This record gives sequence, structure tokens and C-alpha cells, in this order.
Amino acid sequence: MLVDDFADSELISALGTKWRGVSDKVMGGVSIVRLERGNAEGRAFLRLKGDVRLENNGGFVQAALDLEPSGGVLDASGYRGLRITVRGNSQKYSLHLRTSDATLPWQSYRAHFFASDRWQEIDIPFADFVPYRIDKALDTKSLKRIGVVAIGRAFSADVLISNMYFYE
Repeated sequence: MLVDDFADSELISALGTKWRGVSDKVMGGVSIVRLERGNAEGRAFLRLKGDVRLENNGGFVQAALDLEPSGGVLDASGYRGLRITVRGNSQKYSLHLRTSDATLPWQSYRAHFFASDRWQEIDIPFADFVPYRIDKALDTKSLKRIGVVAIGRAFSADVLISNMYFYE
């Protein structure tokens, strides 16, 4: 199931929801986030750029996407995980999933990937997503949001995503 191929210039996903940039400023941090859509080497992409800073208990920038236009949940239980095509600045990034069980802003399920300076397709099985500050297992029947995240250390984030799918 296609989440997005970034063909829409307004960053409206294939699911009908809009990508948005979020940073630790929502909790008093000072990190700076920029989202932009672009094209390179025949690929449309979403670019997450930003300066991740740790001052004021901060430390993240994120490209976030609600998975259901109605605000409901998406059932991805028929899939094994997420497939992304990425290129970056040779840094570690994360995918965060939120479900209806994640009721507090800091709760999520997290998996990591390395974005090299060449385009690569990466499969991230749901089994690789680790609960963060939540005691419940990942329920793929109740997905609400996905985030591409630069988090946890001071660095300059620069990652491009050209495709995102749930794969079987």
C-alpha cells in the first residue's frame, strides 16, 4: 500500500493527508525544522532538513503524517512493515509510529535506519519497531501517524524520502 511517492507539490500524501514539520519547539526546544518537496535524478522527494539542538531539553525535528484523513486509524495488519527509498547525509534517522494506544505526546514505536549519500530502498519490519515510553505492543490495526525523525543528538539533519509503502 502506497503511503506516498511525493508527486503532489503541496505535500498531500497518497493517503490524502498532509506532511508537516514538527520540532522540539512544541516543548520549549530550539531545533529548527524545514520540509520541502523537490525532484532529483528523476525522483520526487520530501526533504527533511533541520538543526537538531539539545538546549532546553530539546533534540528532534520530524516530518509527520497522519495516516487517516478523518483522524481515525489505518489498519496495516495485512502488511509486514514499511519500505522507504531514502538518501541522506550518512546519518542515523528514525521512523516513529503512533497508534491509538499512544495517548501521550512522547509515546511511540521506533525503528532506526541509516541514510547514506546514495538512494537506497530499506525494508523496516513492524517487528523492528520498539515501544518508547509505552507498555503496549505495536498494534498495526490501529496506526494513526508516521514520522521521519532526526532525534537525540545535536547534528544537521538532511534526509530525502522518495517513496514510502507498507509492504507484504
